[in-house]
Order: sequence, then C-alpha cells, then structure tokens
Amino acid sequence: MKNAYETDTIAAIATPVGNGGVSIIRISGSDSFKIIDKIFTSKNLNAGQIYHGRILDNNEQLDEVIVLPFKAPRSYTGEDIIEIQCHGGIHITKKILDIVLMQGARYAGRGEFTKRAFLNGKMDLSQAEAVLDLIHAGTEKFAQQSAKNLFGKLSIEVGKIRQQIMDLLSRIIAAVDFPEDVAEPEYEYIEKILEEILGKINHILSFSNSSNIFRQGIKIVLAGRPNVGKSSLFNALLNLDRAIVTDIAGTTRDVLQETIDIDGIAATIIDTAGIREGEDVNKVEAIGIDYSKKYVQDADIVLFLYDISEGFTLDDGEIFDSVKHKNCIKVAAKSDLTEKRDNDSICISLKTGENLELLRDKIRHAVLNQNLTEIEFITNQRQQKCLEETKNALINALIAARNKEIQDLISIDVKSALMYISEVSGEVITDEILNNIFDNFCIGK
Repeated sequence: MKNAYETDTIAAIATPVGNGGVSIIRISGSDSFKIIDKIFTSKNLNAGQIYHGRILDNNEQLDEVIVLPFKAPRSYTGEDIIEIQCHGGIHITKKILDIVLMQGARYAGRGEFTKRAFLNGKMDLSQAEAVLDLIHAGTEKFAQQSAKNLFGKLSIEVGKIRQQIMDLLSRIIAAVDFPEDVAEPEYEYIEKILEEILGKINHILSFSNSSNIFRQGIKIVLAGRPNVGKSSLFNALLNLDRAIVTDIAGTTRDVLQETIDIDGIAATIIDTAGIREGEDVNKVEAIGIDYSKKYVQDADIVLFLYDISEGFTLDDGEIFDSVKHKNCIKVAAKSDLTEKRDNDSICISLKTGENLELLRDKIRHAVLNQNLTEIEFITNQRQQKCLEETKNALINALIAARNKEIQDLISIDVKSALMYISEVSGEVITDEILNNIFDNFCIGK
C-alpha cells in the first residue's frame, strides 16, 4: 500500500537548467489540474490537447507558455500530469516552478517520476533502469541497447523464466499438499525443466562482461617519464588542445581525462603526470605521480611512452616493468628526432604524423578485444546478481532432484529461485534497493 508521500503531487524542472530555447516543468499527481487551473490563463484543460497561454503570478503575466495535460492512467507516471513548456531562461524557469510549489505541489526527489511509473505499473524495474541507462549512455550503441530494455527485451525473457519456475513450483507444491489427488512430477521431468531454465539464465549472463564494458567504458591510461610526449599524444587522440604541452619536466601534475567513442564503446583516455623519482620532485608533483600509479593499476589498457631519441633508459625500464603485465601498448615517441627504430614498439611522431593512424588502429583493436560479444541482453550488476542467485538456487534444486530427495525439500530451492528472479523486474523488491536505484536518477526524471 502506498503512503501519502508516494501519492501527493510533485513538481520539478525536467530539462537541464540553463539558458536555452525551451524549459519544461513537470507536475504529477491528483492536484495537477487544480494547480494549473490557478496559474494558467486557459481553464478546464482536457487531456490530449495542447494549450497556449500565459502563466500568472498574482494576476501578473509572467511568461508565454505551452501546456500539455495528461490524464491518469495514460501518462508517463500513470497519474495526472501537466507539462509546462516555457522559455528557457534560468530565472523564468525557477520562478514558474516556485509558483507551482506555492500552489501545493512538493518538490520531486531524484527519479521520483520514474519511480511512480514503476509503482503504478507503467513499467517494471528493469525498464526503469533502462531509462537511467538511456540518460547516461556515453555512446549511440549503448543507447540503442538500453532502448531494447526500455521496450521490454529483458523483461519479456525474465518473465518467461519466472513463469517456468512458478509452473514447476506449483506442480511440486500441489503434489506435496494434495498427495491423494495430485501425483508428484517425475524427477526426470524436474531435471529437464531445471536444466532448460538454467540454460536460459546462462545465456543472459553470457553477455555480462560485454554489458559492463558498454556501461562503464574502457580506461586507457598514458604512462611514462616526464616529457616523453604523453600530453601531446593525449591532445592528438582527442583532436584538441586539452593538455598543456611544454618542454619543462613535470608540466602535467593532475590527471586529465576525456571520453571518446570507439566503435560504440566509451573509451576514457587519461593523461597522467610523468613518473619519476628524485630530490627535485616537489610535493605537488609527487601527489600527481601517486595518482598516476593508481590510475595505471586501474587501467584496462596502458599506453606506455618513452622518448626513442633518448633511448630506452633505466627509468623507462622500471616504469615499463610495472605496467607490462597490463594490456600494454609500447609506444616509442619523437621518432622524427632520430633514425633509430624499435621493432617491439609503435614508433610515432606527432610532428610528422608517422604511425599515428597505426596507433589509433592498435588502440581500437585493444578496446574491441576486451572479451566483447555481440549483445543480445544488456544487464546491470544488480540484475546480474539476481540472476546469479537464481541460478545458484536452481543448481541446488537440480542436484537434489538428481539425488531423488523428497520434493518438499526441492521446492524450497525452487521457491528461493522464484524470489530472486522476481527481483529483476521488481515483483519482489525492498524499499532500500528501490531507493538506491532511483537515487541515481536526476531530479525531474
């Protein structure tokens, strides 16, 4: 049963706050039409129509707006909704929201509109999470995959699995509760159904690694001594002057990072402070070096750079030894300053462009070789955990069935599996988990 906090009327700005052509203030709840009637020049609005008029503040005309009314249950939240499209200035948008709040609406919490859509049965939990993925999608490919879940791709498959588990549990419980009227299902039948369900769950989970990479992206860290060309390469890979480049050792003292799209995967390129030791390293640079070492350890791919015109020094060797266990691409920079070449490295010159495209291609292949598979089902870590727990419970049930244990005991594990699979779509969910999911949304969605 919903509490008053989940049924009162809420309002928020649904577009990024700033100067722009249009801003949207969204109102949802049973008082939505009453509120707009008090502050809008047009009265008695009907759902399915678009209204043009003015917002009033104590009978003073504040802005010229478009109002879109929606009647429950045919709205995003399943409640009465009013959307006000006003001019996009910061002041005017916040002023209209303040007027709406003064008329009795409450300021919406993070993700509260989508949370109400879930609570009112407009979408299940996996679809609500797909909304969050769409908002934060770093690439077009991930956005396309997230849209599949929004349209029910994962929900439909999980629903089929849940129904199979429920049907099996019903047959076992019916035989346990009414042994004189209902025969126990054959153990071979139980094994067959459990193996079939496990196959479907394993199929969804087989895309977990690819899902996590598409969601979290790849970290590519540039590492090496000071002044070997890391910041210049960072700028070249981004095609912009993002990092300061000088011939002074220790110019980069903080971590710089930018994200680019590599074949649909968000790749974050990270420029780090040059790693070196010595008495001339000041406190600020030392902090930057410590950050560099941490980012290198967390990297998915390391671009190790050294200055080929100076040769591979002992310091270069120490740094390379610390990163070569990673997915490491060895880069010999400043090849325009010498005729020397290194067959174990990609020799590049950022002045002449030598082998820059070859390096880009090498990076692309390193990104695409992160155990990626063509994704049929995209899942997040919460959903993966629920599916793993479902799988473990079903494996226990399968072992029990193969050992011909009494079916009353088998039903306990099958019942646990049903509970875990129900958490994916939200049929069974705790308030703590629910709040944690929607706390990641922005206000106004």
